[in-house]
Amino acid sequence: MKSAAILGLLAGLGLQACGGSGGGSAQIVVAPVTPAPSPGPPTQLVTERVFSMLSFDQPLALVQAPDSDAVWYVVERAGRIWMFENRPDVGSASLFADLSVQIESGPGEAGLLGLAFHPEYATNREVFVSYTRNNLGLESVVARMVSIDSGMMLDPSTETLLLTVPQDFTNHNGGQIQFGPDGFLYVGFGDGGSGNDPNDRAQDTTNLLGTIARLDVSAADGYTIPPDNTFAGNPRCSDGFGAMSCPEIFAYGLRNPWRFSFDRADGTLWAGDVGQDRFEEINRLIAGGNYGWRVREASACNIPSTGCETDGFLDPVASYDRNAGVSVTGGYAYRGTQVDLLVDTYVFGDFGSGRIFGIPIDASTGTQPTELLETQFNISSFGEGTDGELYVIDYATGTLHQLTEAPE
Repeated sequence: MKSAAILGLLAGLGLQACGGSGGGSAQIVVAPVTPAPSPGPPTQLVTERVFSMLSFDQPLALVQAPDSDAVWYVVERAGRIWMFENRPDVGSASLFADLSVQIESGPGEAGLLGLAFHPEYATNREVFVSYTRNNLGLESVVARMVSIDSGMMLDPSTETLLLTVPQDFTNHNGGQIQFGPDGFLYVGFGDGGSGNDPNDRAQDTTNLLGTIARLDVSAADGYTIPPDNTFAGNPRCSDGFGAMSCPEIFAYGLRNPWRFSFDRADGTLWAGDVGQDRFEEINRLIAGGNYGWRVREASACNIPSTGCETDGFLDPVASYDRNAGVSVTGGYAYRGTQVDLLVDTYVFGDFGSGRIFGIPIDASTGTQPTELLETQFNISSFGEGTDGELYVIDYATGTLHQLTEAPE
C-alpha cells in the first residue's frame, strides 16, 4: 500500500505522525512524563506470516464466528468482507459481503470498521457491522444483517439499522463492535473528531460520541436497553443524541476507542484509547466509568481551563508517550496455549511504531508497558482465534501474522 494511504488512516484515527491532533491546535501543558516502555525479555516472541497466499486491501479486522474454528473473516475498509478456510495452505478467499455501495470510505478513518457475529450465529445467522455512510454529512451506523444461504454470503437487503450517530467531523469514528460474555452488543464511538474534542462530546452523556454503548439486540426489530445500564430508564438515543443521558452508554470520556476486547477467562473489558498529542492509553472499562477525555489525556491535564479535576475520572491502567508510538491498537488478554511467555498478559500494539506491548492482566493503575516485540507493521488490529491464539494485521501490506515463540 502506498505511504499516502497509511498517512490517511493515521490522520483519520487522530494520529498524525507528529502527534494525534487530527486538526485543531494542541494544548501544551506541563504534565508528568510517562517512562518509555521497558525493554522486554531476550527476543522470544516473533510474528510468523500465516495464510501466506492471501493478502487484503486495507484490512481492519480479523475474526472467527463463535464456536467455529473452520473459517476466518477479514474486513476491508472499503466495505468488503472476505472469508477463507482456516488451513495454512489456503489459496483463495471468497466474498462474504460487499457493502461498498452504502459505505463512505473516503475520509481517512471512514469505512467498514467492525464486524461481530451473534453468539447464536450457527442457528440465527445474524451478523452485526459498524460503518460510516454519507447522510448529509458523515454518519456512523450500527446494523444487523442476515445470511440467508447457511452462512455462505451476507445479504445486504436484510439490513436493519440499530443506531445512527451523526459525526461532527470526519475522524475519530471508533468502529469496534463485539458481543460481551453477558450476550449484549458493545459498540465504540469516537468523540466526533477534529482536535481536543471542540464540542466537548466525550463528557456530555446526552450523546453517544466518545462512549462505549451496550445494547440488547435480542429483539428482531432493533434493540432494547439492558436494565443495569447506568442511565437505563431514560429515552433511547437511537439517533445518537437525546434530551437526557443516553441509556445506551456503558462507559464514556473516551477519545477514540479504536479496538476493545473481552478477556474470555474473566470477562474484563480492555480498551485502547487513541491519544491526542502526548499519550496513548489502555483502560479497563467498567459500567458507568468516566475516563476523563477531554479534560485529561491519559492521567495528565489536557484542558487547563477546565480545572483538570480528578474526582470521578478513572485513570488508565497503562499509558505510553511519543517515544514509543503514536496510535494505540487495543488487543487481547492472551488465553492460548502456544506462547508461554504471554500467559496472563494483555497484548496490544501501536499502529505508527509497529511495537507490540504487554501488561499483566492484574496490573494496577499506572503500570509501565513492556515492549515485547518491534515490527515493521502498521498494526490496524489484532485477531483472536477460538483457541485463544493471537494474530496481527499489517494494514500496509494487507498480510496476516500469528504471534508465536521463536524456535530454540
